[in-house]
Amino acid sequence: MRKIYSLIVMLSALPAVSLAAIDCQKLSGDRWKAGVEGQRQADLGNGCYLNPILSGDHPDPSIIKDGQDYYMTFSSFEDSPGLIIWHSRDLVNWQPVGPALTQPTDAVWAPDLVKYGDQYYIYFTTNRIIDEKGTKKKTLYVVTAKDIRGPWSAPKDMGLQNPASDPGHAVGEDGKRYLFMSGGNRVQLSDDGLSTVGPMSVVYTGWQYPEEWEVESFSQEGPKILHHGDYYYMVLAEGGTAGPPTGHMVIAARSRSINGPWENSPHNPIIRTQNKQEKWWSRGHATLIEGPDKQWYMVYHGYENGFMTLGRQAMLEPIVWGDDGWFTASGGDTGKPLPMPKGGEAVVHGMAWSNSFTADAFPLRWHFYHAQNNELQRVRLNNGELVLQAKGSSPKDTSPLTMIAGDRAYQVEVTAHFTPQAQAGLLLFYNQKLYVGLGVNAQGVVMHRYGMERNEKAPAHLQKVNTVDIRMINRENIVTFWTRPAGSDKWIKYPVQMEVSGYNQNVGYDFLSLRPALYSAGEGSVTFSHFRYQALPEAE
Repeated sequence: MRKIYSLIVMLSALPAVSLAAIDCQKLSGDRWKAGVEGQRQADLGNGCYLNPILSGDHPDPSIIKDGQDYYMTFSSFEDSPGLIIWHSRDLVNWQPVGPALTQPTDAVWAPDLVKYGDQYYIYFTTNRIIDEKGTKKKTLYVVTAKDIRGPWSAPKDMGLQNPASDPGHAVGEDGKRYLFMSGGNRVQLSDDGLSTVGPMSVVYTGWQYPEEWEVESFSQEGPKILHHGDYYYMVLAEGGTAGPPTGHMVIAARSRSINGPWENSPHNPIIRTQNKQEKWWSRGHATLIEGPDKQWYMVYHGYENGFMTLGRQAMLEPIVWGDDGWFTASGGDTGKPLPMPKGGEAVVHGMAWSNSFTADAFPLRWHFYHAQNNELQRVRLNNGELVLQAKGSSPKDTSPLTMIAGDRAYQVEVTAHFTPQAQAGLLLFYNQKLYVGLGVNAQGVVMHRYGMERNEKAPAHLQKVNTVDIRMINRENIVTFWTRPAGSDKWIKYPVQMEVSGYNQNVGYDFLSLRPALYSAGEGSVTFSHFRYQALPEAE
């Protein structure tokens, strides 16, 4: 310890930037700070941060700077409510504000959060499967608000036939507004930004990476436009979102006009995972943002090596503007601590999951999967309890309530009281085809495994009871369940444990994550109470 202290004192005479880089990359450990409920927190409290800035499933980040404040939202796919907006003042500590989308609107992909004039906009496309072949119908929507905290308007169909995905808003030198989209497409917007003008057209063909690289697909997507200095910069992703860990990448192009021609960066790819031994895989879908210290950063997503089950997590990486007007990554290892942006103010990071069955907490934490228009009518919140009306017969058709866990090891407990014809369950849920968990009803228990159900006779301690405590531990993708009659002090371990590292996009598709979930099936209702979440120590 004395040697480390002496080294810090000696280095303190060096320039601040050099000291920050040495401190964070060399002297700090590779463990996160424990935040609320022990959850992973990026801000280490020593002038450094460790990615991810938002752990758990926060894909396709879209961020804006609004005065001294930053706001960010993400793809919400099948979640309802969706498009949760987060707030920060230092780019590392984030606090949820609320959902911008309160009604089910198909699967919401790759939004773009924009402030134009005194109004906020979120542009997004939805995907809806319309036949047994999996054909998807896409619709381009916009929601608006005068206040970032809402209320937000209902989604408005922008009238574009067969839109591409991943809209990115831009204002040209002509004062006109545009959306750039996947596949190099662009469409003009009306002056109010609420509808499109004319058809899409291809304005950029991408950057061709070497053929020998291991990528999922070309997949030119996620264009974000920044006007900086004399140029418009297009920052986008190629290589596919998942697949090989070396596929997804960030590239850039620039033009003096919003109409092109677009010149590819000589530094492409700006970032790319080089091999599967790295801590972060499939890094891409970046937006450039100026920090509170006037330095510049990229916000993007990536998969954590060994934990694709957590989904694509939000990351922050500093960039450097060169004398030639191009930007590059700063060269720091994103698997190790990096210097905190300076000059910002830290908000309280994250949120507690425990005791979240209240009117103010529920919409920020719990999301119906594949919700129908009347899904919220199934919910009644009563003195910290969740009364959930039954639906369907199993997790395949019951629209479970899910939460986004961001820890590699954690414990969940809940008390479930079920009416005679209802079934209560606690799951790890990816989608309706891929989940594990334990259900309890008047006849016995149901083990959910591989997305299948196995009915079993109730063990002795659960016979003739209708109120059960269920505990689930996910310890780095090893899942264990316990049960006990409510009020008992003795937990009984369920005799089957499960390994779930394969419950991810490369197996289950849908671009989702493996999440703790509650469900109520059959007839009647289930009352959930005493919900507890606690992150657990990770293996050394």
